[in-house]
Amino acid sequence: MIKRTLYFGSPAYLSKKNEQLVIKKPQMKEGTVTATGTEIKETAPNYDSEEDEVSKPARPVGGIESVPIEDIGIMIIDHGQVTFTQGLIASLLENKAAVVTCDTKHMPTGLFLSLDGGHTQSEIFQTQIDASEPLKKQLWQQTISAKIRNQAVLLRRKKVPITNMLNWAKKVRSGDPDNYEARAAAYYWKNLFPDILEFTRDRYGEPPNQLLNYGYAILRAIVARGLVASGLLPTLGIHHHNKYNAYCLADDIMEPYRPFVDDIVYRIVRTGEDFTELSASMKKQLLQIPTVEIIIEGKRSPLMVGLQRTTASLAKCFEGDSRKIIYPEFPLG
Repeated sequence: MIKRTLYFGSPAYLSKKNEQLVIKKPQMKEGTVTATGTEIKETAPNYDSEEDEVSKPARPVGGIESVPIEDIGIMIIDHGQVTFTQGLIASLLENKAAVVTCDTKHMPTGLFLSLDGGHTQSEIFQTQIDASEPLKKQLWQQTISAKIRNQAVLLRRKKVPITNMLNWAKKVRSGDPDNYEARAAAYYWKNLFPDILEFTRDRYGEPPNQLLNYGYAILRAIVARGLVASGLLPTLGIHHHNKYNAYCLADDIMEPYRPFVDDIVYRIVRTGEDFTELSASMKKQLLQIPTVEIIIEGKRSPLMVGLQRTTASLAKCFEGDSRKIIYPEFPLG
């Protein structure tokens, strides 16, 4: 089933009762309930697969909202006066949910994940540790080829020539020693936002970089959650090896998924809305990332569900049962 994304942007007290997340909202003096800013994803595309399910609204319980904990995939805490109990956090992690905390600038800065990915977790960890360099280089080759192809499809939607991009995707060798990733990135960013003079993708750069940062942080949490659920250690990367980065593997595997975030940011920019500030409406659009429609193994799927197929295929590669990671594609049209 497709898990739900919950966002808390103003004061709330969160606790657990009967395996339900209980949301208590502050009361006004007159006795009316103030808005918490909680956004629960209510809708998702219809899919043929039985494992995909449209999220249902939170159930009111005497003026207090509740949500089944097992239905939660990601919970984003974006206010200093959101309080939650240890019992709730333990249950969220037990159900493989990811809890994201934001800083005073409202950017995701922390991530809680379960340490238990399955009964054979230590065995899978060992296969990760023992993975050969040739295998990791081949996996990186597949990752970069998939990323460039998805970037190319997104540019084609914007009527940008992509022959060079498709050629680069085919030419990527094991480990990408020719750095086609960088060549493709230079062309991609130059053409994705043509109306923004000399746009440069930089984490600390000018807008809409902050929108990309926010979207990538959500995507990173989804990927890390998927890796842990597949019994993998998100710290041990196949390419990224920063000793200060606890999510190197997540940063590797999210690469072909980045263009799906870029597409949302592109559409925000094209609306003409002032994108110099990260507004509530922009956050709402970026919070739809888990339900974005992708094509994976020839079938339509929400991104979060498809991502689990990607991480499961990666685990099989480490275990020696496969040599190919299953990555997504953009739907046609």
